[in-house]
Amino acid sequence: MTNRNIIIIGGGPAGVSAAIEARKLDPAANVTLLTSETREPYEKPPLSKAVLAHKALPEDALIAGTGGLAAHGVAVKFGTRCKSIDREARQVVTDDGRLPYDALVIASGSVMRALPSLPASMPGVHYLREAADAEAIREALGNCRTLAVVGAGLIGLEVAATAAELGVQVEVFEFAPRILMRACDGEIAEIIHACHRQHGVNIWTSIAVTAATVTGDGRIRLDTSDGAHHEADQVIVGVGVEPDDRLAKEAGLLVDGGIIVDRHCRTSDPAIFSAGDCTRFPGPTGPVRLENWMHALDHGAVAGANAAGGDIAYDAKPYFWSEQYDLYIQGIGWPDPEASRVTRPLDGNRSLVVEMKNGLIQSALGINVSRDIAAIRRLIDRRIEVDPVAVADPGHPFADMLKQKA
Repeated sequence: MTNRNIIIIGGGPAGVSAAIEARKLDPAANVTLLTSETREPYEKPPLSKAVLAHKALPEDALIAGTGGLAAHGVAVKFGTRCKSIDREARQVVTDDGRLPYDALVIASGSVMRALPSLPASMPGVHYLREAADAEAIREALGNCRTLAVVGAGLIGLEVAATAAELGVQVEVFEFAPRILMRACDGEIAEIIHACHRQHGVNIWTSIAVTAATVTGDGRIRLDTSDGAHHEADQVIVGVGVEPDDRLAKEAGLLVDGGIIVDRHCRTSDPAIFSAGDCTRFPGPTGPVRLENWMHALDHGAVAGANAAGGDIAYDAKPYFWSEQYDLYIQGIGWPDPEASRVTRPLDGNRSLVVEMKNGLIQSALGINVSRDIAAIRRLIDRRIEVDPVAVADPGHPFADMLKQKA
């Protein structure tokens, strides 16, 4: 009996997690990870913060830990571009040839959504996705007095906060009526907006960039939908991402706004699995796509284990975090439009909003309340009923609620 060949496409958290779990479940398997980058897979959250601020290097935080993937028995092919998938032959076609597989995991992640008015080829315009992008932005910020950030999502605001702390004058342009429309509710978003304002960052909402030109002195002029004109030394665009589902689509797999997978991360081809940003998987009310680090890690682990012969269902709860100035922002759980909101009054720069339904916590958003969020995560997982009055009472620790019976 020959050893199983498991191929992983993608060097992000989903791909790395899939590779490690596949080796754990089947130590005899030949697990090979393909990545287009030329360096050991690294964590991306620091790119918009510590890496830009000269406090860390990408290689300081390897996803696979000290020793990288080789320490887990995983072979890595760096600088490898996957051209197509030959499902009939069960082979991945790369620039260097063909690689056979018994099981395949597509963890291709996502691609940056580009603005036609601000192409990456324009001098002074940056998109942040990989380490090379962060390194280029870090160098550009060294001689930057004014920075324009297009997009007030988590990445855009993290970059804005980092640049402001470096002494750069920052303006942010957001098409939506407020910041963080997808990540936070209005109450939490306003606290974050106010913090940016206190640090001198000017955020324009309900504004679109309609045109951009390079001026004679090398700066970038932005024309906006309100008829105004703005100039900046550098521009960073962060207007979201799209699933990188090209390989799956061209291979004839079921794709609909992402690669469709079941609860076991299996695609419409039983030999092919997929995980992370590129997928749509069964959520509480139907197929859903998530774009966050923890989801990619957890989803990838399930895909890798099942590619190695496991039978694990994915049932993780969404979780995200963001660091901006002295704010540590966290979200946990599935928001429910039918849930009632409970706000816990807190002092200083702390805030917590909880959504409840039928006595159960559905989700929570908080600022600088890490211990509370950790306890809430367990309350959600264990489906422990709690009293809304206690939830709203700062004197009633969530840890005490965990002692109640589910």
